Amino acid sequence: MPLPWLRELSIHARLTLITTVVALLVLIPLGIGADVGIRRAVSGHLWDDARQIAFKVAADVREGTLHNPIRTRDTSDLVQVVTPSRQVVAASPSARDLPVLTPRRPGPDDRFTRFTACPLPEGNCAYAVALRTGTQPDAPVVIAARQQPMIITTRLLELIVAGTVALLSAVIAWLAWKVAGRALHPVEAIRAQLAAISGSDLSARVLQPPGHDEIARLARTVNDALSRLERSVNQQRQFAADASHELRTPITGICAQLESALPHPEDHPEAMKAALRDTKRLEAIMSDLLFLARIGTADHSVRERVDLGALATTEVNRRRHGPIAIDLRVTPGVTVTGVDSHLSRVLVNLLNNAERHAKSLITVEVGRDGDEAVLAVGNDGDPIPEEDRERIFQRFTRLDTARSRGRGGTGLGLAIAREVIEAHHGRIRVGNTDSGALFVARLPITHGSSASSDE
Repeated sequence: MPLPWLRELSIHARLTLITTVVALLVLIPLGIGADVGIRRAVSGHLWDDARQIAFKVAADVREGTLHNPIRTRDTSDLVQVVTPSRQVVAASPSARDLPVLTPRRPGPDDRFTRFTACPLPEGNCAYAVALRTGTQPDAPVVIAARQQPMIITTRLLELIVAGTVALLSAVIAWLAWKVAGRALHPVEAIRAQLAAISGSDLSARVLQPPGHDEIARLARTVNDALSRLERSVNQQRQFAADASHELRTPITGICAQLESALPHPEDHPEAMKAALRDTKRLEAIMSDLLFLARIGTADHSVRERVDLGALATTEVNRRRHGPIAIDLRVTPGVTVTGVDSHLSRVLVNLLNNAERHAKSLITVEVGRDGDEAVLAVGNDGDPIPEEDRERIFQRFTRLDTARSRGRGGTGLGLAIAREVIEAHHGRIRVGNTDSGALFVARLPITHGSSASSDE
């Protein structure tokens, strides 16, 4: 579990701290290993030197050319020639006043042995080698020793290693701080740029670093989110303006009709009829607005299997006696999962739109395309221009405002249809057709629904 104080640190500081701790975890064992390795290397080197000295002195003893005191290359070398009775017969100047460095002698099967001797003044020790000068059991033994250097006898080596570890850790911490700061600089720039973006102006974007690393992807994601937010805010502002205008129109009409009827009592019935008509239109707009607000908030538990063919058949049968003929083609068993009332509202809105624009015929088709259910509603009215096929799904959008209002449209029907279809993980588009308009909605089909053909 993270330490509480660690959460208070910045990511910059945390990265530096973690890097430093990891460096210490690596460098401390390396430092200990280096200390042990250096000590072993020094001792091995001194024992080798002592053995070479011992071999040279032993050769002098066998040849009878040994001098007393024994000559050595280094005045600090300790050399003694000791008889089996522990009598020193020759010694180097530095070992002349010392007792026998060791009572140990090589074993019968060994010519020499090595050891650590500590008879030196002030308790110092030396790396020593005892070498028998001949094969006879009573042959003198040459004892050669090299004193331990100060780096071994004191804490100097540990201090050097500890200082090196500390220095390397400090350098690594400094580099980690610099590298982390450089790596996080774009993040800080993004934060500062985001802090400068105000709700009144969402057109600003953060600087996008080059490349495809995590920070570049973060910047792209932030810019995409800002674009979506700006688009959503603009749509909400436009929606608020359009809704205010749409609501003001019937309210203004009601007020004007009632005011004009006050001085003319004989016109009350006509004024009341007009006011009632505008009130119903106002009620329809409010109902559609409330429905739009509820789309997407429905509990998933209320979703059920909905037979699109049965839904279309029921709604078309309700309109059979209308002025516009309806051609219905249904593939049985096309089932989706969703809110029955919402999907029914989509079909109602598409049929209402088709009735307002059709000349003589409306076509309704329910089918299946792979793993998708297809609901298509067309009419033989005027085709929708290519440039307007996306715009008509926006709220309060009418291509023929006067005619749509005159025939009862609120300007929200197609917007509701798209919102409902997208809330059901589908999509709706204006299809290509030779004449008239065709709206095609596609929804994920429910697994297990059959796909029998309608003969």
